Amino acid sequence: MVEFALPGNSKVGKGKVWPKPKDATKTREFRIYRWNPDDRQNPHIDTYSVDLGDCGPMILDALIWIKNTVDPTLTFRRSCREGICGSCAMNIDGTNTLACTKATEDVSGAVNIYPLPHMKVVKDLVPDLTLFFAQHASVKPYLQTITPAPEKEWRQSPADRAKLDGLYECILCACCSTSCPSYWWNSDRYLGPAVLLQAYRWIVDSRDEAKGERLDQVEDPFRLYRCHTIMNCAKACPKGLNPAKAIAEIKNLMIDRQI
Repeated sequence: MVEFALPGNSKVGKGKVWPKPKDATKTREFRIYRWNPDDRQNPHIDTYSVDLGDCGPMILDALIWIKNTVDPTLTFRRSCREGICGSCAMNIDGTNTLACTKATEDVSGAVNIYPLPHMKVVKDLVPDLTLFFAQHASVKPYLQTITPAPEKEWRQSPADRAKLDGLYECILCACCSTSCPSYWWNSDRYLGPAVLLQAYRWIVDSRDEAKGERLDQVEDPFRLYRCHTIMNCAKACPKGLNPAKAIAEIKNLMIDRQI
């Protein structure tokens, strides 16, 4: 019988329970994953009581409140606070989402917050996205043409422009890729939902002239075909996009060019 065990330093323990704010009339408990690579300790869960009357309505507001008023060592990414930059992607209440667009009132009971799953952690809620962005760069996410550039812009019909809807809105937050079991186990070779959606966005762009090369680049048993269409990516996407559909369209194009 085979026994599997996690490495000793990956087991999450109990952390500090911080005191409740004085004179607060409405509080909510936040349980947050903490890990500092410098102290050589196991990760742990710290518990905070947030004064909801003293901060904004979103999860990100609560995190900022904790950092500003309780624990300045809490580390997380954030930037736009409008669901545009994708910086504050994390696992909240068991679902990958954006902290800036997830309301505290949408979570029942204690709010459990972890970094995006199955990624190396830099510190606390900050995942290491080095590989993710390297994969994105590998699909050459920019217009490639042979035709000399026009004096003004590359023209595109309204019908061709409409083909990009549901694709260009991707903010590269990695919520979809880190919800995908195939990406968990094969991230070193499988490009993942977000990157393949980005690849399809350029494959289907009528202004681009490198469609064949782009298809060649993703045609691989692992880069493309590790997708098993379980749809976790579509469920997790905070922008309401459907990476699984984009991947299926790439597979159809692979078939079409063989006929």
